[in-house]
Amino acid sequence: MNINNNFLKLQDNYLFSKINMKVNDYLKENPKAHIIRLGIGDVTRPISKVVIEAIKKAADEMGREESFRGYGPEQGYEFLRNIIVENDYKNLGIEKDEVFISDGSKCDTGNFIEVFEKGINVAIPNPVYPVYLDTNIMYGNNIIYMNLCEEKNFEPIPEELLEVPDLIYICSPNNPTGVGMRKDLLKKWVDYASKNNSIILFDAAYEAYISQNDIPHSIYEIEGAKKVAVEFRSFSKTAGFTGLRCAYTIVPKEINCKGNCLNKLWNRRHSTKFNGVSYIIQRGAEAVYSEEGKKEVNKNIKYYMENAEIIKDRLDNLDIKSYGGINSPYIWLKIPKKMKSWDFFDLLLEKYNIVGTPGVGFGTKGEGFFRLTSFGKREDIIEAMERLK
Repeated sequence: MNINNNFLKLQDNYLFSKINMKVNDYLKENPKAHIIRLGIGDVTRPISKVVIEAIKKAADEMGREESFRGYGPEQGYEFLRNIIVENDYKNLGIEKDEVFISDGSKCDTGNFIEVFEKGINVAIPNPVYPVYLDTNIMYGNNIIYMNLCEEKNFEPIPEELLEVPDLIYICSPNNPTGVGMRKDLLKKWVDYASKNNSIILFDAAYEAYISQNDIPHSIYEIEGAKKVAVEFRSFSKTAGFTGLRCAYTIVPKEINCKGNCLNKLWNRRHSTKFNGVSYIIQRGAEAVYSEEGKKEVNKNIKYYMENAEIIKDRLDNLDIKSYGGINSPYIWLKIPKKMKSWDFFDLLLEKYNIVGTPGVGFGTKGEGFFRLTSFGKREDIIEAMERLK
């Protein structure tokens, strides 16, 4: 039996797996080292009490015959889809049957390409979250790189595409650069997709961290986007659900691909390969939208963004140029003395016991840069910055 040879085109290890391996190898030789992890973007603040109470209540329901639930709707329970529409897409014209609850945006951004034929042209930012690239390589698609350069604020420019893509990945605020896409530029992309019959896959996993008014929280704030764009959002970085797993994807019924309704096709794929997020977790996600839930979410986001400010202030004092940290929990710093990304990683790990993420791990255009995350405990952030000093 032959394997899928596209897998052989991938790097041996997924970026964050490689980082963990290097850290674990270091700890074997230096077991007493106090490692501060500012690499993987995992949250550290406890989940809101009102969310935990909702999860406990739902768990109790599963233990009683009159309230027990088996398989739920694959698309998600109506109570969660309704509250998402009412809160996240108010006045944007999104309907509940355009909302699909899933267990993570990482899964959905990678799986969505299954709706299309293999070998299509896919535009992917460079640098960007590695899942977009790896999953399309696995699928055998043709990659068109959108090179993000420092001189242009790490923003993708539609006029610079040398060939027309079928799919366009846009991540805003971008992971890893932390740069949010301005409304006027996003409008250019929507117009470009409309003109060229392309479809935009818009990853808005970090929209809750946006603070500037000219950065849209949803692509559907742009006129015409409902005809060309699919949007992905997650409760992971917003409400701390990295360990609980809950997200959602918006697929407007207006998107038509050669006479086929994309919403119906994704619904068919979703129903076939996914049995839905657990009832218990969806009740927890519902509680995120309660008054108390919103307060707790905003409190945690404020905490992480204060961490980002501490990091950026230290980098400024060290005359190290950085991006992000304003509309995103990620700080994208320019490595001093033209060091290579992995060499800088080793330096921080071995000399300062700080773990970050090499920029080249997000794409070739990330070489010479380094990502730090503000998803850490305040005392660790302060200690890490003192070590850098």
